[in-house]
Amino acid sequence: MNKQTELSKIAEEIERCELCKTWGIGKAVPGEGNPDAEIMFIGEAPGKDEAKTGRPFIGRSGKFLRAVIREICLNEEDVYITSPVKYLPQKGTPIRENIVHSRIHLSKQLSVIDPKILVLLGSVACIAVLDQAFPITKEHGKVINRDGKIYLITYHPAAGLRFPETKERFIDDFKKLKKLIRSQSAASR
Repeated sequence: MNKQTELSKIAEEIERCELCKTWGIGKAVPGEGNPDAEIMFIGEAPGKDEAKTGRPFIGRSGKFLRAVIREICLNEEDVYITSPVKYLPQKGTPIRENIVHSRIHLSKQLSVIDPKILVLLGSVACIAVLDQAFPITKEHGKVINRDGKIYLITYHPAAGLRFPETKERFIDDFKKLKKLIRSQSAASR
């Protein structure tokens, strides 16, 4: 299977999805990155900048996320970045029906990429991937091992930009991610 070809097919499905379009506006934002990524970052939904370009996490919070990814010595070319909801929501935060529907597209991407570590950036990502709401303030930094995957729960980077104490916690969670990656690398040798 050519993973990039499969991801392109999923992107085309997302662009044609009438239900996704009823909840959202702008261009579809399927995600981007390495189709063989071992680490996947999953956010909430595209913002205005993303809906204009079709690229995930390129606005203020995206620049912050990408900077922190680099700070822990990851290359953006080695990871995959996406959101469960693939269009800019018409009313801010995605509604539950939108999240549940979008899980169809995200699940297909997950099955193609098959990452080992999934970083869940906020509550929408947790609902979409784990089908469970987590109080992020209490649960950030939590690591869940399920179905052969490792899930790290953290804040959405936008929260880190709004609140200085959250920014510190977000960065600390990424330091934990760096340790997780090291332990996974050591275990696979």
